[in-house]
Amino acid sequence: QVQLVESGGGLVQPGGSLRLSCTASGIIFSDSVMVWYRQAPGKQRVMVAHITRLGTTAYADSVKGRFTISRDNAKNTVWLQMNSLKPEDTAVYYCNAVDVGSGRYYWGQGTQVTVSS
Repeated sequence: QVQLVESGGGLVQPGGSLRLSCTASGIIFSDSVMVWYRQAPGKQRVMVAHITRLGTTAYADSVKGRFTISRDNAKNTVWLQMNSLKPEDTAVYYCNAVDVGSGRYYWGQGTQVTVSS
């Protein structure tokens, strides 16, 4: 059974920081591309950042220079460091794993991030 468990969300003031974590089980983590998505109220889910098996990263324009995605294959964990948070970053953040071999993908349950004063 595949599980992706996110943590680290919460309420933070504008300009603050949060670090999201996603720990995977039931998959070969090192064979997976890991992706963070977010979904704001009333909006579609959109990609925030992804990291390949070898550590190549890519970011949405809206978060470039503020967010950093990283992974540790030995810990089956991916992180999203979020700095200089803005109210428009408020959303539910989801972890996604794509098994490169099979093409299957899996979702976590999401963690709420609220940026507000």
